[in-house]
Amino acid sequence: MDQFVVHPSGPLRGSVHAGGAKNSALKLMAACLLAEGRHVLRGVPHIVDVEIMADVLRSIGGRVAWVDADADADADADAGTGVVGEVGAPGDLVIDVPATLIPEAPYELVEKMRASVVVLGPLLARTGRARVSLPGGDDFGNRPIDIHLQGLTSLGASFETVHGYVEGVVPDAGAGGRLVGNRVVFEYPSHTATDNVLMAAVLAKGTTVLENAAREPEVADMADFLTAMGARITGAGTSRIEVEGVDELQPTTHRVIPDRVVAATFFAAVGLAGGDVVVVDARANHMDMLLRKLGEMGVHISQTTEGLRAESNGRLHSVDISTLPYPGVATDYKPFLVTMLSVADGVGIVTENLFSGRFRYVDELRRMGADIRNEGHHAVVRGVARLSGAPVRAPDLRAGAALVLAGLVAEGETIVTGAVHVDRGYEDFAGKLTALGADVTRVAG
Repeated sequence: MDQFVVHPSGPLRGSVHAGGAKNSALKLMAACLLAEGRHVLRGVPHIVDVEIMADVLRSIGGRVAWVDADADADADADAGTGVVGEVGAPGDLVIDVPATLIPEAPYELVEKMRASVVVLGPLLARTGRARVSLPGGDDFGNRPIDIHLQGLTSLGASFETVHGYVEGVVPDAGAGGRLVGNRVVFEYPSHTATDNVLMAAVLAKGTTVLENAAREPEVADMADFLTAMGARITGAGTSRIEVEGVDELQPTTHRVIPDRVVAATFFAAVGLAGGDVVVVDARANHMDMLLRKLGEMGVHISQTTEGLRAESNGRLHSVDISTLPYPGVATDYKPFLVTMLSVADGVGIVTENLFSGRFRYVDELRRMGADIRNEGHHAVVRGVARLSGAPVRAPDLRAGAALVLAGLVAEGETIVTGAVHVDRGYEDFAGKLTALGADVTRVAG
């Protein structure tokens, strides 16, 4: 297996880009299915999950391609496709959506990435039917899609599970039947479920009100994209979103917001290794609670003309942390924070309120000398002076990145296998850390 080889190298310095948000880009790609024509997404990260979602869209009938430096910006249609629209600039992701879609997302693709389930809402809205494999993705606890199905059922869809697939249909779909607006109350403010139902609602007849909706910046980004396509949405970014359905949408061009979790990764790296790093595209208003916790731990975050600057000098301080839905501390941040607590001065208690299985990387940190005791939703982290390099395995995306960061403050050599997990959400992770002064090498297995 591919692996990261890490040696301690002292403080980090320089600047880095977080890049486009994975958790926004994947949903925006699915939203393109709502309108025939050519869509251009800017700032999409070159990561494995984006490639998987591109394959999902291709299986549905779309055409997905990166614009390279040699693209002819004056061309207005690809040969033989008849799709007219903006070609895009180098680095953009262009998605051509045909008039007729294949309303199915196959198992071999969906099982690779849980976020693929967000094609369910757009397919029901556009075609009146959908057949989507039950999703896979990172293995850190049971995450059923019942909340998605309940929301879409409120809009008039009906579902059954057959041979591992969820099959949904809109009444009278063959005769032009549509989803119908309704009041949808989420039992939990799920980001992915909010996006899924929001995408379905924009083409439903009448008004839809989403109560207890997710408030993440990525949901607001989705609403901005849909609004640019012609949707009528108010309240995105709050717990109550109102949607007035329209008959059709138009393709558009949109820039993805920066990835707050990648930005947090580099802030954590500075907290562990020390130094002075600017994440030039980070947005403070997307991570208020995280920045407060980092400040309590001894990482000074300040706004500059370039972006957010992280500075750290000396040993970190322990704090207590609880994961909560946005604007609370995101569960994706927790592996970085636990790693920081493992070398902080004092004892910190970490409570996981979202996913019961998301402490599985703790055993790997213990192999590196961390003093962590966990039971159920809680972990007690007693900081040690320094970790010890060891061979460890990345169990999932964020935990894998956190183990690489742990190697920055571990004596000797740390080898993190399962680098492919990290590739799902980070573009050239080793290269970006190395540019800041870290000693991290990506080695093919």
